[in-house]
Order: sequence, then structure tokens, then C-alpha cells
Amino acid sequence: MDIATFVNLTSRAWALPILSCLHDGVPGRQAPLLSAIGASRTAFAQSMEHLIRSGFLERNPGHGHPLRPEFRLTPAGKDAAAMAHKIQTVAAIDDLILLRRSWTLPVLTSLHQPKQFTEIRRNLTTITDRALSQSLKSMEDRNWVQRRVIDEVRPPRPIYSAINLGSAISQITGPQVSFAENNRR
Repeated sequence: MDIATFVNLTSRAWALPILSCLHDGVPGRQAPLLSAIGASRTAFAQSMEHLIRSGFLERNPGHGHPLRPEFRLTPAGKDAAAMAHKIQTVAAIDDLILLRRSWTLPVLTSLHQPKQFTEIRRNLTTITDRALSQSLKSMEDRNWVQRRVIDEVRPPRPIYSAINLGSAISQITGPQVSFAENNRR
């Protein structure tokens, strides 16, 4: 999966929990999925619509009532669901709030190897400096990212590395998400 698709996938808070539940075998209907993830109906509906538009889910033809449709994973959705399930499995319940934020997973994916702020920014072309700074700060507070300043060069350079749970998540997503070459220039 390319980074733009991954950023799009993680832009809805409940997209990965929905995919993880479907991977786990939860029936692809509204009531069981809502019960499994604990989202509001509105947020759930928006995330489901987003997953359908993005090509990760589709209506199961011939199954379900028109007012209570059944959904299934597409081939791309199966790959994303397997990754979502791995992420949900390594995270504790109190970590899930931070994982549902828009930029947490793309930033951790970018930190598959230690990087400077500008390198992370270059990999995630649509992120703003403020969003990246806030995301890194919130992950530093959770001890998922470490900021180390190299004083030997002028000006001093901070290097960010994924640690602890951040490293575990980065190891899951990093190999599965590719960064476009034009983003690295």
C-alpha cells in the first residue's frame, strides 16, 4: 500500500478498528460492528462510507436487508484488515485513543528508521508542520517516540525514533507501506 492510501485509510478514527473486527470474524453488519468497536452511530456510518469509497469494503450482494446491509472486505481490504488487526493486537486499550488520531500511524510508519523532522514532513506530503509537531509531541508524551538532539552539528538537529509500542507498530506498518520516490526529493 502506498503512503497516500495509508494516510487516507487512517484519516477516519474508526476505520482501522472496523477492519480489525472484520478480520477477527465479526459479522459485517452494523449492530455487531458497533457493539465490537464502541463508536457512535454517526462516526461509525462515516467510517463505513469512507472505507467503501476507498475500496476496502463493499456491500455483500444478495445478503442483508436493504435497510440492514451486510458488508465484506475487498482484496485490498483483506490486506489492510490484517495489518489493522496486528496493530490493534499489540496496543493496550488505553493506547487506542492515540491510535485513532489522524496522523499517529502515518508518522510512526515514517519512523520505521530514525528521521529528522524535515524527512518525516517530506514523506507525508499533506501533513502540516503544526500537525506533525503535535503528533510527535503526543507520541513523545506516551513514550512511543524519542527525540534526540545531535549537538555536534550546526545548527543542532533533532532526530526522532520510534520506541516501545511506537517501534512495534512501526515494525508492523513500515514494511507494508511504501513511500513514493517523488516524496523523497
